[in-house]
Amino acid sequence: MDKFIARQPIFTTQRNVFGYELLFRTSLENFFPQQHAEIAAAAMVDNVFLFGMEHLTQDRQAFMNCSRDFLVRDYSTLLPKEHVVLEILETIEPDDEVVAAVRRLKQAGYTVALDDYKDSPEWRRLVPLADYIKVDVLATPVEEQQRLAREFAGTNVKLVSEKVETYEVFERTMRCGYKYFQGYFFSKPEMLTRHDIPAYKLNYLLVLQAANRPELDLKEIAERIKAEASLSYRLLRYLNSPAFFLARDVSSIPHALRLLGEEGVRKWVSLMAIASMGEDKPQELVVLPLIRARFCELLAPPAGIEQAGNDLFLLGLLSALDAILDMPMEDVLKEIAIQHEIRDALLGEENLLRRVFDVAVMYERGSWDRLDDAAARMRIIPEAIPDRFIQAVDWTRQILTGAQSKNGKDAGEPASNTPAD
Repeated sequence: MDKFIARQPIFTTQRNVFGYELLFRTSLENFFPQQHAEIAAAAMVDNVFLFGMEHLTQDRQAFMNCSRDFLVRDYSTLLPKEHVVLEILETIEPDDEVVAAVRRLKQAGYTVALDDYKDSPEWRRLVPLADYIKVDVLATPVEEQQRLAREFAGTNVKLVSEKVETYEVFERTMRCGYKYFQGYFFSKPEMLTRHDIPAYKLNYLLVLQAANRPELDLKEIAERIKAEASLSYRLLRYLNSPAFFLARDVSSIPHALRLLGEEGVRKWVSLMAIASMGEDKPQELVVLPLIRARFCELLAPPAGIEQAGNDLFLLGLLSALDAILDMPMEDVLKEIAIQHEIRDALLGEENLLRRVFDVAVMYERGSWDRLDDAAARMRIIPEAIPDRFIQAVDWTRQILTGAQSKNGKDAGEPASNTPAD
């Protein structure tokens, strides 16, 4: 059986990642089918161990949906209670058997969330056992959102605002007292009007532009990198780490660029510029485009367009620039020169790159109902998708963590005896 998994971040009030909701199903055609509830519940646990929770959550909390069968058969006891939050789905009838199962979980030390909570006498039976209550802000009237916040203020129950689509909703629910937030508000600009780019971010944008000219000028790129100390440091740090599998240590900026080659330079400079511009943003806003870039690139071969891998990498990488710079994408793209196919795809226009990008985003978000048609349209077979997503997550983690350099130096330390040129 093919395995499918996606994840959605859950944020704190400071917009740091608190955990991820892990989204599962058993095929591209169904999600926990009712006629096979026991099989689906068991497959959920199997998927966690197959993919590796440490790869999916980086030691953060894993919010996992529970079917009725999953609860009453105590499948959850196979999961590490220190790292999971078990979500009781709104479709489950909270009868005596379910309440007893949740009580057993609590007595065993597990953490419980009530998903898509709607106030009713039946569901109130589970409230004393809940650690988190998730409120769908699209389906719940604002007045009810506020009433729930008042009711649970000062209790041990923490409210999670889910399906947060805009920064305004994030701010409103935060002011009401909600502690955690789930949705895609972080992938949209907080400001919808044009404003000046800070000088240091403009430097990164200029490097990004230089690296994506049709004719690559390594001398120009080297000079721009050397003019931005933090970017020079990142270049030497990362290229002296095992992540890039270079045969020898890098001693200078021009040396690094020569070793990388033209396509490597375009990819690396784009990656580092995005990471640097996003340093004052939530971590997930930097992690997201890196995973997406690698995921898009890895989907090129199964889509039959392996030659477009580099373009897909850049497309995924640039897809969060609007949020990183707090600018509409149209204005961001006025600042950099990129191929028109990538530009069109970023603006949502239909082309081959956009179709692969849509597959990646749908899988990333667990939009299973839409993924079926999108994958079939690109002739991407189901088995090609999950492993590539995990590869992209692992690659990003390797890039962003302090891996040891090949010669034993800490990768966070700059290379020694680095010449100025």
